[in-house]
Amino acid sequence: MIVRNKKHILQMLFTWKGSVLKKIYPTLIVIFVFSWLVYFARYMFPEVIIPLNIGAFTLVGISLAIFLGFCNNAAYDRFWEGRKQWGSLVIHTRSLAFQIQNYIAESASFTKEDKKEAIRLIIAFCYSLNLQLRGKDNYSILEQYLTPEVYQAVLTKRFKPAYLLHILTGWIAKQQREGRMDTITQARIDQNLDQLSIVLGACERIVHTKIPFVYFVILHRTVYIYCFILPFGLIDAIVWAMPFFVTFVAYTFIVLDAVVDEISEPFGMEENDLALDQMCANIEYSLSEISEMPLPIILMPNNDYVVT
Repeated sequence: MIVRNKKHILQMLFTWKGSVLKKIYPTLIVIFVFSWLVYFARYMFPEVIIPLNIGAFTLVGISLAIFLGFCNNAAYDRFWEGRKQWGSLVIHTRSLAFQIQNYIAESASFTKEDKKEAIRLIIAFCYSLNLQLRGKDNYSILEQYLTPEVYQAVLTKRFKPAYLLHILTGWIAKQQREGRMDTITQARIDQNLDQLSIVLGACERIVHTKIPFVYFVILHRTVYIYCFILPFGLIDAIVWAMPFFVTFVAYTFIVLDAVVDEISEPFGMEENDLALDQMCANIEYSLSEISEMPLPIILMPNNDYVVT
């Protein structure tokens, strides 16, 4: 994701990163060249190139804009739901760390160092959720947070975040059985564990429940057909300026189409997807401070941008 500080208006006009222009500029060039071909063909072969009624394009354009708005809302709902779930993850991982550090009694045989095992499990859960949502296969980052036995067991599981949550729940239950906290305290801790399970399930729902494919088919077909026949509607109205105007109109429609396609998968690796790496690093840093563990180095936004 692009994490960008506020820029000057001219910088925003000419910015490249995060604008999705790199995806669509070949199509815009094709439309621009095609529009010039229509322009020259109109005057070289007037009996072949017949201008169309511009009124029809107005009606289609309004309908297309409404449909684009609908698809954009559907895609942004998925993006915002993913952001809310990860915001909830930040809240409940901190709350769980507070409870582990303060509610579980210490003794000669159970010190603060022993509590760090649970904190590392929470951090590993966040990183494994990130990796699962993005469909990655390399889980080596978890090795530094888990014991060798748990790490090897995790690698054999299909749903690794769920298994880590299972291990963490077992660790909490063990502390209750050994008398380090009462059942009321365990119930309060269980509430945060339940919230982590809810976040896991909600994120999996977002990944596995896509926007219906037919919406993208209709949107792509309509946008591209509209842009390629628009020159025939404007050729007599604005003559030589037609290729420039058509390209600008095509940009507004095609860029929205590209944005819908990008943010509809909020856990991806594209520039406008959620910054899951950054959020995992922030959770790790926060929990490390709470439990007095060595602080990790995290990448902070500078005056330009950060891709995470």
